[in-house]
Amino acid sequence: MKERFSLYLNLIRWDRPAGWLLLLWPTLGALWLAAGGFPGWHLLTVFTLGTILMRSAGCCINDVADVDFDRHVKRTAQRPVTSGAVSTREALAVGAVLALLAFGLVLSCNALTIALSFAALAVTLIYPYAKRHVSMPQAVLGVAFSFGIPMAFAAVRGGSEVSLAALQAAVPWQAWALMLGNLFWVLAYDTEYAMVDRDDDLKIGMKTSAITLGRFDVAAILCFYVLYLAVTTVVLASLGRAGLWWGLALAAALVQVAWHARLIWHRTREGCFRAFRENHWLGFGVFLGIAL
Repeated sequence: MKERFSLYLNLIRWDRPAGWLLLLWPTLGALWLAAGGFPGWHLLTVFTLGTILMRSAGCCINDVADVDFDRHVKRTAQRPVTSGAVSTREALAVGAVLALLAFGLVLSCNALTIALSFAALAVTLIYPYAKRHVSMPQAVLGVAFSFGIPMAFAAVRGGSEVSLAALQAAVPWQAWALMLGNLFWVLAYDTEYAMVDRDDDLKIGMKTSAITLGRFDVAAILCFYVLYLAVTTVVLASLGRAGLWWGLALAAALVQVAWHARLIWHRTREGCFRAFRENHWLGFGVFLGIAL
């Protein structure tokens, strides 16, 4: 049992928390904005634990979907499903249990939030297969990784009614704009991630933004970062929140973007992977600016 548990922890990337932190910070930022401050312990607990659980479930689904591709990629060849240490059925069972636990948390929220959770789950299930058909699958990932934003607004401002009118009342345009901005951030850091495996992905026919963008990859990543920060600034300004604290957070974020440019400039595997792994600090800084 101890050995199986260790394999399951490896399956859900428990030793690499950067993945769920990338999901958590924009979700918490949306909670703070929707509530006009601290959202309360209930919603904070639901969205923090739900984020960790759904990211873990997503890892299970992704590894099963990509098992035939991962065998040919140096970085992923020893993952539990790919190596055969965990069967596909076992991995799907683990993912299902984690997703059900996350849904149990969502059930403690209002009806509108529960309804949006089904849309979030659908995008999560679609993403692993987008890499076979979409030239920029990172955009699909961006939608999946950003769905916590409208769900956070719905959890704070929604009620028992589930309708288009209720959705418009609870989730204003600022929430959708934040979702769009966050999508640009996902495009930035997941393109850095894709640059690590570009040579392997070309051999096996995988579609990624790093391949699609080609020699414009670095320039595009920097544009994505700038768009993410610009959209977030516009949203905060519209809410009267773009004051001193946000100005300091924005300056710190731009410094980090410049550092990322240096890391990925020569497109080395090590530099690109480090840039990806350190993105959660940029997300934390943005959240801190919003919260303050």
